[in-house]
Amino acid sequence: MSRTRTALLAAMALVAGATGTAFAVDPGAAGVAAVPCTVDYKIQNQWSTGFTAAVTITNNSAAKSSWSLKWSYAGNQKVTSGWNAKLSQSGAAVTAANETYNAQLATGGSVSFGLQGSYSGSNAVPATFTLDGVTCNVDGGPGGPTDPPDPGGPSNRVDNPYSGAKVYVNPEWSANAAAEPGGSRIANQPTGVWLDRTAAINGVGGKMGLRAHLDEALRQKGSGELVVQLVIYNLPGRDCSALASNGELKPDEIGRYKTEYIDPIKAILADAKYASLRIVTTVEIDSLPNLVTNTGSRPTAVPQCDVMKANGNYVKGVGYALNKLGDVPNVYNYVDAGHHGWIGWDDNFGASATIMKEAATAEGATVNDVHGFITNTANYSALKENNFTINDNVAGKSVRESKWVDWNRYTDELSFAQAFRNQLVSIGFPSGTGMLIDTSRNGWGGTARPSGPGAQTSVDTYVDGGRYDRRIHLGNWCNQSGAGLGERPQAAPAAGIDAYVWMKPPGESDGSSKAIPNDEGKGFDRMCDPTYTGNPRNNNNMSGALPDAPVSGHWFSAQFRQLMQNAYPPLS
Repeated sequence: MSRTRTALLAAMALVAGATGTAFAVDPGAAGVAAVPCTVDYKIQNQWSTGFTAAVTITNNSAAKSSWSLKWSYAGNQKVTSGWNAKLSQSGAAVTAANETYNAQLATGGSVSFGLQGSYSGSNAVPATFTLDGVTCNVDGGPGGPTDPPDPGGPSNRVDNPYSGAKVYVNPEWSANAAAEPGGSRIANQPTGVWLDRTAAINGVGGKMGLRAHLDEALRQKGSGELVVQLVIYNLPGRDCSALASNGELKPDEIGRYKTEYIDPIKAILADAKYASLRIVTTVEIDSLPNLVTNTGSRPTAVPQCDVMKANGNYVKGVGYALNKLGDVPNVYNYVDAGHHGWIGWDDNFGASATIMKEAATAEGATVNDVHGFITNTANYSALKENNFTINDNVAGKSVRESKWVDWNRYTDELSFAQAFRNQLVSIGFPSGTGMLIDTSRNGWGGTARPSGPGAQTSVDTYVDGGRYDRRIHLGNWCNQSGAGLGERPQAAPAAGIDAYVWMKPPGESDGSSKAIPNDEGKGFDRMCDPTYTGNPRNNNNMSGALPDAPVSGHWFSAQFRQLMQNAYPPLS
């Protein structure tokens, strides 16, 4: 699979013309600019023969019930596709007209769309835009008289931020790991930094805050490239189907999410001091798929998820985060995309991609604010099941008919991530979209790891005897007994995959085994109770959880030791 997003944006020829903001000037205003419209045209990604661009129109004149933006290219650029606008081209002249769903453009309102194009030679930003016949003239670009300087400079995002780069080792997690017997073998592995409540931004309970982590990252970086992995995780009404990871914000507190959580994070990330870091954000795990699988008349529906679907605050929150964080030139946003055991079924697969597109175009965001997606975050789905495939048949039945697979179209995380990437691209995400897979706890090694296929007595003996994933049910997610460390973090391990990562720090609990009072807003979920007999989301099976676990995010020594014991590839 070819990848089209490359690092060519860093070329100096592109830096000069990567972005422009257009303003219309009233010559009769005695030198004061009356600005009926602005157009922000940004080249997001560029490679040897093509590019993607994001365009945002702001209307400062009378409200519009429809709109049409026009411009002409100076070179041989050709628009090949677009999203959120109807694009047409005649010669060098391009017209972008509204779709039915974004035709209304209020006074002071904005609308965004994106495009992909081809070119050869130069690829300059268009010099002039007209909105319904009103001219919007280009100013000096970022740093010019009408734009504040961008502390990060023009975006020079690379195709894959993990390629050629070290990844930040969180010293707090590393110390916990090293303190365990044998833990020094993996204490130098990079893990995600979880910003799971507002207080985590500045540091709480003696833990490092965001600036402290970024300062340490600069120290670790030295003269090379370094990736810092952050988990953005504090939506209002967070984790509507899982009490163990409920957050601090109530379902209707979208305003607080924006102003008290996302805005301060953006302000820190945009500090020019950190412009040399590659900052990867995992945006709001376990949120958007809930709107598909756990709402409405489905047997898995949860009332709290219906609330979040109705108020739209998951979509708004993710869109706002993508928009704001995507403005920082060295930030790479990866949206959480569940895992194969959650959205791998036909009625979940396409619908989940669609809701992700909705979020990626909400609150001023565009698909170009999304660098990629991450699957299996903090979960246990096996990376690759080698002992059976989805196409196998045993005793006259398809593997899909087994109790374990249960008509899913995917048997493991790698095949799912690659297929879901293709689905996302097919609905308008950039063709260079990359995937991350969290392999922190999906190794499933040790003595229970099958060495070959199961007996062909039945489709169930065949699958159950051969599967690496030893969970009782795919829906089990809390502190799973028998799990092991998975593939070590590595860049570009497979087609379409930017990296295997340990976004969930191994040894940090998923939730407490019993109710434990805490000031972190984290509830008790019976799925973390080893005596729990289940619910429709795990087909009423036992939870498979380890006993004596602390609240989510706290160090769980017994789990960490088991993860090392069952690691695959094994630890040396």
